[in-house]
Amino acid sequence: MKTIVEGRLADIDGVRHGQVVIENGVIAAVGDKLGRADHVFSEDCLIFAGMGDVHIHAREDVTGRDTHKETFATASAAALNGGVVHVADMPNNPAAPIDDASYAAKESTLLSQKLPITFTLYAGIGPGTKPLACLVPYKAYMGPSVGSLYFSTLEELDRTLAAYAGQNVSFHCEDPILLEKHKHAPTHETRRPPECELSATRFALGLIEKYRLAGKLCHYSVGEGLPLIRAAKAKGLAVTAEITPHHVFFDTAMLTDAKRPWMQMNPPLRSPSDRQAMLEALRDGSADFLATDHAPHTISEKEQGVSGQPHLDTYGPFVTWLMVEQGFTPQRIAAISCANPGAFVNPYQPAKFGRLLAGYVGSLTVLDLKRPKRIRREDLKTKCGWSPFEGMTFPGSVAAVFVRGHKTPTQAASAT
Repeated sequence: MKTIVEGRLADIDGVRHGQVVIENGVIAAVGDKLGRADHVFSEDCLIFAGMGDVHIHAREDVTGRDTHKETFATASAAALNGGVVHVADMPNNPAAPIDDASYAAKESTLLSQKLPITFTLYAGIGPGTKPLACLVPYKAYMGPSVGSLYFSTLEELDRTLAAYAGQNVSFHCEDPILLEKHKHAPTHETRRPPECELSATRFALGLIEKYRLAGKLCHYSVGEGLPLIRAAKAKGLAVTAEITPHHVFFDTAMLTDAKRPWMQMNPPLRSPSDRQAMLEALRDGSADFLATDHAPHTISEKEQGVSGQPHLDTYGPFVTWLMVEQGFTPQRIAAISCANPGAFVNPYQPAKFGRLLAGYVGSLTVLDLKRPKRIRREDLKTKCGWSPFEGMTFPGSVAAVFVRGHKTPTQAASAT
């Protein structure tokens, strides 16, 4: 099968009018006048390599215990709704994938479903675990979050990571000792204060250097920690960082008693200055990924104080907010949403994601910057059935998604 898509192409090296030729699911050529286009998009649109989210929680494993929140299938539908074609799923499941057998069991549950989007599965690192026989990315929870896969002390993490030298390890940076110290504070934000993240950041960066890790700092939120990340990069450490939509859109000044349950996540919302610092870190390259930490808890669970927010359905519209209202260039969006996520997952996939280049996967995300999208509950595909952005209107919308050359059905945008 051959498909030609034409319009404004956006990649890390610039924006230009052109065509993408996709044959048998792979980009065969990119250029001008390559043939009669099957799909032509207006100048209001930008055509990106298929966007990727390197931090989601699909919730499904062999136990099925958490599938009331989300499944691989509903996460896939939510991702496509938001313009996302590949995701990396976290390991804090009831049956955590921490060894060859448990990882294979979760992978089998996923692969049996033959879903349109591509999943990369993290393996978990817990006290005393060892690397798997196959090449996978790993996740280490430095302190308690949602689930039971975490360390009680940083020293215990250090001893365990000695076996993972040279591996790709992502860190949830919260110091478990400091979390214990603050556990009786009056609010979620004061129970998990910035010092917990800063302490864990210093320790994680030390471990990345000590064990020659490719280290990723997840859902970063504290402005004071950004100089530490910049210094580590300047030193030559293989360190990257994620920033979430909620940490660049919401902050503690917006909290009210009514909103507090819906605005609870780990790490928590930070100050307005921290929020602005995260926005600038995404813009200037201090941070490398726009990653959602998609945490699909049900409405009743949120009312009971469970941490996390779902963001897959709104990924593309949120990206248009970054471009139209925050001045992000298409090239920068191509880096944090396409090229960098692709570079992260490509070692674990048989085909390459993230660039509009011959030989890469023929999956595309097309955003319309002039067609606003109002976020409505009835348009969401996530099984948990809610979004923190409900009622808000983003300046643009997802115009189309192509998965390996096939145009997928998308939810119509809501103009206001």
